[in-house]
Amino acid sequence: FIMGLLDSVIGAVLNGGQQQAPVAGGGLGSIIGMLAQNPQILSTITGMLGNDGAQGGLGGLVGTLSKAGLGDAVGSWISNGANQPVSGEQLGGALGADVLAGLAKQMGVNTGDAGGILASVLPELINQLTPQGQAPAGGLGNAGDLMGMLGSLLNQKA
Repeated sequence: FIMGLLDSVIGAVLNGGQQQAPVAGGGLGSIIGMLAQNPQILSTITGMLGNDGAQGGLGGLVGTLSKAGLGDAVGSWISNGANQPVSGEQLGGALGADVLAGLAKQMGVNTGDAGGILASVLPELINQLTPQGQAPAGGLGNAGDLMGMLGSLLNQKA
C-alpha cells in the first residue's frame, strides 16, 4: 500500500505539468528530484519521522540530534529562519553506525551515501513539515499520516 501511495505521489509530482526548479542550496526541487530517482528515500524518512518509527518520531530525532550537539541546526530546520546545514558524517555520528547502516539498507544505498542523502533531505523536509516554526506537540503522526502530508506538500509545490 505504501509503495502504491509513494508511486502515485511521485507520479503526481513528476507529471503535474510544472517542474519545480531547484532552489539554491537544495530546496524542495532537489528533494523532488532525489525522490524521483530513489523512492525508497521517502519511505525511509517517513519511517524516521513518523511517531511509530524506530527513532521515536520527530521529537525522538530532535532529541537524538540535540544530544549529539546538533540541536542548533535541527532547531533552525523547525524554526522559520534559514536552515543550518549538517554533514552526512555529523548525522551518521549522531544516529550511530548501526542506525545509519539500517537506513542505508532501507534506501538501497551505501552507508556513506545514506548520511549525505539525509543531510540533503532532512533540513528542508522538516522545515516544510513545520511551517508554523515549531514542532507539533503530538509529533507529525504515524508513517501513514506523514505519507499523506508529504503527498499534499509535494503536490502543492509541483
